[in-house]
Amino acid sequence: MPLLGSVQSTGDPFRPFRLVDAGGSVIGSAESFFAELAACGRPAATQRSYAMDLLRWFRFLSAVGMDWAEATRVEARDFCRWLMVADKPVRPHWRDSSGMERPGAERAQPMLPAGTPNAVTGKRSPGAGYEAATVAHCESVLRGFYDFHLEAGTGLLANPFPMSGHRRAGRAGAHRNPMDPFVGQRSGRYRPKVVARAPRCIPDLRFDELFAQLGSHRDRALVAFWVSTGARVAELLGATAGDVDPGRQLITVIRKGTRALQPLPASPDAFVWLRLYQAQIQGMVPVWRRSCNDQFAPNAAPARVNINRAAS
Repeated sequence: MPLLGSVQSTGDPFRPFRLVDAGGSVIGSAESFFAELAACGRPAATQRSYAMDLLRWFRFLSAVGMDWAEATRVEARDFCRWLMVADKPVRPHWRDSSGMERPGAERAQPMLPAGTPNAVTGKRSPGAGYEAATVAHCESVLRGFYDFHLEAGTGLLANPFPMSGHRRAGRAGAHRNPMDPFVGQRSGRYRPKVVARAPRCIPDLRFDELFAQLGSHRDRALVAFWVSTGARVAELLGATAGDVDPGRQLITVIRKGTRALQPLPASPDAFVWLRLYQAQIQGMVPVWRRSCNDQFAPNAAPARVNINRAAS
C-alpha cells in the first residue's frame, strides 16, 4: 500500500498533531476530531496514537479510491481483514536519527517467528504483521471517529464500524447482576479478540547482571527508580530535583493519563544512586541529564533515552 500522508507534530500545545494527505493539506475531518479529543482531556500522546490509526484508515481509503464520508461497512470489514494479513511498514530502528519510512527497504536482521518468547525476559518477538491489540485499538478509534461525526451532523448516515450484535441495545453490562463478575465482551463487530498476557519478568540474577553493566550513576539511579516505583520511563524523565524527597523516600511524577502530580515510594538504593549522581553534577538541575563519555555537562539537554526499550 502506498505510504501517502503523514502525522505531523506542530509544537503547538493547543493542536499538538495534525494529519495531512499526500498533497500536504490538513485533513479537516481529522482536525475536528482531534479538537474534540483535546477538549475531552486526552493528552498529546493519545492524540498521536489516534492519528496513527486514522492515517492507516485514510491510506486504505486512498488505495481503494473511496472518500472517508462515503465509506460503508464493506470498506470497514475489508480494512480490518487487511490489517490482519498486511505487513507493517519497515522503519529504521528507534536509535536512527533519520526517522524516515523505508517502504522498499529490507529488514536488517532476520526476524524470529512471531510470538517466540525471549529466553530471559519472556518478551514475545514481534511479527511482520500487526498485533491483534493494534487492530482492536484501530477499530475502536475509527468507530469513535465516525460516532463523533454522526453526532456533529457532518452528513454521515451510518457508522461503517458497527457495534457487535449483542451490544446494539445499549452499553455493555447494562443488565448485569452486580453480584456477578464482569464478562469480557467485544464492543465492535470487527474487533478481534485480544488474549490477556502475563506480566513479563526476568530472574534476579539476570537483573543484577544488567545493573552491573550500567555505565553511570545516572543510569543506575534511573533504573532503580523505574523498577521500585513502577512508573513509566517518560514520567521519571520529567522529574526535577525538587520532586525528590529522600526523607520520606518519595519521588513525585506527572502521571501520563491524568497529568496529576503523584508521589511514589521508591527503594533506598535508588536515592543512594541519585545522591551519587547529584554529587557529580553539583547543582539544582533537572534530575536526569544526558551524559557524554561519563562526564555530566551542566548545560546538557534533559535525557530522553528510553531505558525500558534499551534494557529489553
